[in-house]
Amino acid sequence: MSLRNQRRLAAEVMKVGENRVWVNPEKIDDVEGVITRVEISKLVHEGTIRARPESGVSRARAKILSDKKRRGLKRGVGSRQGKKTARTPGKETWESRIRAIRAHLRILKDRRIIQKDVYRKLYLMAKGGAFSDTSRVEQYIDAHRLARRR
Repeated sequence: MSLRNQRRLAAEVMKVGENRVWVNPEKIDDVEGVITRVEISKLVHEGTIRARPESGVSRARAKILSDKKRRGLKRGVGSRQGKKTARTPGKETWESRIRAIRAHLRILKDRRIIQKDVYRKLYLMAKGGAFSDTSRVEQYIDAHRLARRR
């Protein structure tokens, strides 16, 4: 009761792989007697022989993983690939840092905590990379007594 030849012909007729050929188990006797492509194509037309749907790769696990990453999980030290400067480029880091420092200096100047000439000096120092963050600016002002006397 081997249907090897019929499966091969059906695969060629339907232009699918042999593993995707499905034969109705109730009508196996009808399929056994068939030997030509024309007869096979008739059975395909009747629905006795069908092509199984293509099975793809499931995206379910990938979706779960990406959802977790979106929520901030799975991003620890062991999960990282690439240098720190590859994940956030050095220029972006510099931009965010210098913008914060400059905004802080502007606030100090507007509140009259520092004078204009001190503001300009600190601004240029920040441009030169003297401060890593706003707290370092504050430390520098305190250490060099640059705050305005009240």
